[in-house]
Amino acid sequence: MEKNLENYRKSYDKSELKEENLLANPLDFFQKWFNEAEESQLVEEPNAMTISTVGVDGFPKNRVVLLKKIKTEGFVFYTNYESEKGKALAKNPKVCLSFFWPALERQVIIKGEVVKISQQESEDYFNSRPEGSRLGAIVSHQSSPVPNRSYLEEKLEELEEDYKNKEIKKPEYWGGYLVKPFSFEFWQGRPNRLHDRFVYELSKEKKWEEPIRLAP
Repeated sequence: MEKNLENYRKSYDKSELKEENLLANPLDFFQKWFNEAEESQLVEEPNAMTISTVGVDGFPKNRVVLLKKIKTEGFVFYTNYESEKGKALAKNPKVCLSFFWPALERQVIIKGEVVKISQQESEDYFNSRPEGSRLGAIVSHQSSPVPNRSYLEEKLEELEEDYKNKEIKKPEYWGGYLVKPFSFEFWQGRPNRLHDRFVYELSKEKKWEEPIRLAP
Protein backbone atom coordinates (compact mmCIF):
# COMPACT_ATOMS: atom_id res chain seq x y z
CA MET A 1 0.00 0.00 0.00
CA GLU A 2 1.27 3.44 -0.91
CA LYS A 3 0.03 6.89 0.00
CA ASN A 4 1.48 9.99 -1.61
CA LEU A 5 1.87 12.89 0.84
CA GLU A 6 3.84 15.17 -1.44
CA ASN A 7 0.98 17.66 -1.75
CA TYR A 8 0.75 18.33 1.97
CA ARG A 9 1.57 22.01 2.33
CA LYS A 10 1.50 24.51 5.16
CA SER A 11 2.57 28.13 5.29
CA TYR A 12 4.20 29.16 8.57
CA ASP A 13 3.44 32.80 9.22
CA LYS A 14 2.22 33.24 12.80
CA SER A 15 5.34 34.75 14.32
CA GLU A 16 9.05 35.41 13.99
CA LEU A 17 12.16 35.01 16.13
CA LYS A 18 14.73 37.80 16.07
CA GLU A 19 18.12 38.03 17.76
CA GLU A 20 16.95 40.93 19.90
CA ASN A 21 14.09 38.85 21.31
CA LEU A 22 16.39 36.15 22.70
CA LEU A 23 17.53 35.97 26.32
CA ALA A 24 21.03 35.28 27.62
CA ASN A 25 19.92 32.12 29.41
CA PRO A 26 18.13 29.62 27.14
CA LEU A 27 16.30 28.08 30.10
CA ASP A 28 14.71 31.48 30.74
CA PHE A 29 13.74 31.74 27.09
CA PHE A 30 12.29 28.23 27.17
CA GLN A 31 10.21 29.25 30.19
CA LYS A 32 8.97 32.28 28.24
CA TRP A 33 7.90 30.15 25.28
CA PHE A 34 6.37 27.54 27.57
CA ASN A 35 4.31 30.20 29.34
CA GLU A 36 3.12 31.51 25.98
CA ALA A 37 2.09 27.98 24.94
CA GLU A 38 0.11 27.64 28.18
CA GLU A 39 -1.51 31.07 27.91
CA SER A 40 -2.46 30.60 24.27
CA GLN A 41 -4.96 27.86 25.27
CA LEU A 42 -4.24 26.37 21.83
CA VAL A 43 -1.86 23.68 23.08
CA GLU A 44 -3.64 20.88 24.91
CA GLU A 45 -0.56 19.51 26.70
CA PRO A 46 2.30 22.00 26.47
CA ASN A 47 4.34 19.80 28.83
CA ALA A 48 4.22 16.80 26.47
CA MET A 49 7.75 16.17 25.22
CA THR A 50 9.41 13.55 23.07
CA ILE A 51 12.44 11.99 24.74
CA SER A 52 14.97 10.14 22.63
CA THR A 53 17.31 7.55 24.12
CA VAL A 54 19.71 4.94 22.77
CA GLY A 55 18.56 1.51 23.91
CA VAL A 56 20.64 -1.38 25.18
CA ASP A 57 20.20 -2.87 21.69
CA GLY A 58 22.00 0.13 20.20
CA PHE A 59 18.93 1.56 18.49
CA PRO A 60 17.52 5.04 19.18
CA LYS A 61 13.94 5.21 20.40
CA ASN A 62 11.52 8.10 20.89
CA ARG A 63 8.47 8.27 23.11
CA VAL A 64 6.29 11.01 24.55
CA VAL A 65 6.46 11.67 28.30
CA LEU A 66 5.20 14.55 30.42
CA LEU A 67 7.46 17.23 31.83
CA LYS A 68 6.64 17.63 35.51
CA LYS A 69 8.97 20.38 36.69
CA ILE A 70 11.24 23.09 35.29
CA LYS A 71 14.15 23.80 37.62
CA THR A 72 17.19 26.04 37.37
CA GLU A 73 19.20 22.84 36.77
CA GLY A 74 16.92 21.46 34.05
CA PHE A 75 13.82 19.37 33.42
CA VAL A 76 12.19 16.68 35.59
CA PHE A 77 10.10 13.72 34.46
CA TYR A 78 9.10 10.46 36.14
CA THR A 79 9.13 6.84 35.02
CA ASN A 80 9.81 3.23 35.96
CA TYR A 81 13.57 2.80 36.41
CA GLU A 82 13.29 -0.85 35.29
CA SER A 83 11.43 -0.04 32.06
CA GLU A 84 13.05 -0.15 28.63
CA LYS A 85 13.57 3.60 28.97
CA GLY A 86 15.11 3.25 32.42
CA LYS A 87 17.52 0.53 31.27
CA ALA A 88 18.53 2.65 28.28
CA LEU A 89 19.24 5.63 30.55
CA ALA A 90 21.27 3.48 32.94
CA LYS A 91 23.54 2.49 30.06
CA ASN A 92 23.63 5.85 28.26
CA PRO A 93 22.40 8.94 30.14
CA LYS A 94 22.51 11.19 27.06
CA VAL A 95 19.05 12.20 25.85
CA CYS A 96 17.33 14.57 23.45
CA LEU A 97 14.05 16.29 24.34
CA SER A 98 11.71 17.80 21.78
CA PHE A 99 8.74 20.07 22.41
CA PHE A 100 6.52 20.73 19.39
CA TRP A 101 3.72 23.27 19.67
CA PRO A 102 2.19 23.27 16.16
CA ALA A 103 -0.51 25.81 17.02
CA LEU A 104 2.30 28.32 17.63
CA GLU A 105 4.54 26.91 14.86
CA ARG A 106 7.32 26.42 17.41
CA GLN A 107 9.70 23.65 18.35
CA VAL A 108 12.42 23.36 21.00
CA ILE A 109 15.11 20.67 20.91
CA ILE A 110 17.19 20.10 24.03
CA LYS A 111 20.23 17.85 24.41
CA GLY A 112 21.35 16.83 27.88
CA GLU A 113 22.24 14.12 30.36
CA VAL A 114 20.00 12.61 33.01
CA VAL A 115 20.61 12.01 36.69
CA LYS A 116 18.16 10.50 39.17
CA ILE A 117 16.54 12.98 41.52
CA SER A 118 16.41 12.32 45.26
CA GLN A 119 14.18 9.63 46.71
CA GLN A 120 12.47 12.31 48.79
CA GLU A 121 11.56 14.40 45.75
CA SER A 122 10.27 11.30 43.96
CA GLU A 123 8.23 10.29 47.00
CA ASP A 124 6.74 13.77 47.35
CA TYR A 125 5.57 13.72 43.75
CA PHE A 126 4.36 10.10 43.93
CA ASN A 127 2.24 10.91 47.00
CA SER A 128 0.66 13.86 45.18
CA ARG A 129 -0.67 11.63 42.39
CA PRO A 130 -4.24 10.27 42.31
CA GLU A 131 -4.69 6.89 43.97
CA GLY A 132 -5.32 5.15 40.65
CA SER A 133 -2.04 6.45 39.22
CA ARG A 134 -0.10 5.33 42.29
CA LEU A 135 -1.59 1.84 42.12
CA GLY A 136 -1.02 1.76 38.37
CA ALA A 137 2.69 2.34 38.93
CA ILE A 138 2.75 -0.77 41.15
CA VAL A 139 0.63 -2.91 38.82
CA SER A 140 2.57 -2.15 35.66
CA HIS A 141 6.03 -3.63 35.31
CA GLN A 142 6.56 -1.22 32.45
CA SER A 143 7.80 -2.65 29.13
CA SER A 144 7.34 -6.26 30.33
CA PRO A 145 5.07 -8.59 28.29
CA VAL A 146 1.55 -9.19 29.66
CA PRO A 147 -0.99 -11.78 28.44
CA ASN A 148 -3.82 -9.29 27.90
CA ARG A 149 -5.44 -6.13 29.28
CA SER A 150 -7.69 -8.13 31.61
CA TYR A 151 -4.57 -9.29 33.45
CA LEU A 152 -3.68 -5.67 34.29
CA GLU A 153 -7.24 -4.74 35.25
CA GLU A 154 -7.54 -7.75 37.56
CA LYS A 155 -4.21 -6.91 39.20
CA LEU A 156 -5.43 -3.35 39.76
CA GLU A 157 -8.65 -4.60 41.36
CA GLU A 158 -6.62 -6.84 43.68
CA LEU A 159 -4.41 -3.94 44.72
CA GLU A 160 -7.39 -1.67 45.28
CA GLU A 161 -8.66 -4.25 47.75
CA ASP A 162 -5.26 -4.85 49.35
CA TYR A 163 -4.59 -1.14 49.86
CA LYS A 164 -7.95 -0.16 51.30
CA ASN A 165 -7.24 2.23 54.18
CA LYS A 166 -3.50 1.64 53.73
CA GLU A 167 -0.68 3.91 52.67
CA ILE A 168 0.41 3.39 49.07
CA LYS A 169 4.19 3.62 49.13
CA LYS A 170 6.29 4.49 46.14
CA PRO A 171 7.99 1.42 44.64
CA GLU A 172 11.79 1.49 44.73
CA TYR A 173 11.88 1.06 40.96
CA TRP A 174 9.83 4.20 40.28
CA GLY A 175 11.09 7.77 40.40
CA GLY A 176 12.26 10.89 38.65
CA TYR A 177 15.07 12.00 36.40
CA LEU A 178 16.56 15.44 35.96
CA VAL A 179 17.68 16.29 32.43
CA LYS A 180 20.64 18.65 32.72
CA PRO A 181 20.79 20.50 29.39
CA PHE A 182 23.91 21.41 27.44
CA SER A 183 22.23 22.49 24.19
CA PHE A 184 19.00 24.29 23.26
CA GLU A 185 17.66 24.85 19.75
CA PHE A 186 14.67 27.14 19.21
CA TRP A 187 12.71 26.89 15.94
CA GLN A 188 10.05 29.30 14.74
CA GLY A 189 8.21 28.52 11.52
CA ARG A 190 8.44 31.22 8.85
CA PRO A 191 7.13 31.67 5.28
CA ASN A 192 8.84 29.97 2.32
CA ARG A 193 10.57 27.52 4.65
CA LEU A 194 13.02 30.22 5.75
CA HIS A 195 12.45 29.33 9.37
CA ASP A 196 14.17 31.03 12.30
CA ARG A 197 16.56 28.69 14.15
CA PHE A 198 18.86 29.57 17.02
CA VAL A 199 21.09 27.25 19.03
CA TYR A 200 22.68 27.78 22.45
CA GLU A 201 25.63 25.65 23.59
CA LEU A 202 27.06 25.23 27.09
CA SER A 203 30.78 26.06 27.23
CA LYS A 204 33.45 24.00 29.00
CA GLU A 205 33.23 26.58 31.78
CA LYS A 206 29.52 25.70 32.17
CA LYS A 207 28.37 29.06 30.84
CA TRP A 208 25.90 29.59 28.02
CA GLU A 209 27.51 30.90 24.87
CA GLU A 210 25.91 33.50 22.62
CA PRO A 211 23.11 31.99 20.52
CA ILE A 212 23.96 31.22 16.90
CA ARG A 213 21.51 31.52 14.03
CA LEU A 214 21.31 28.38 11.89
CA ALA A 215 20.20 28.03 8.29
CA PRO A 216 16.69 26.55 8.16
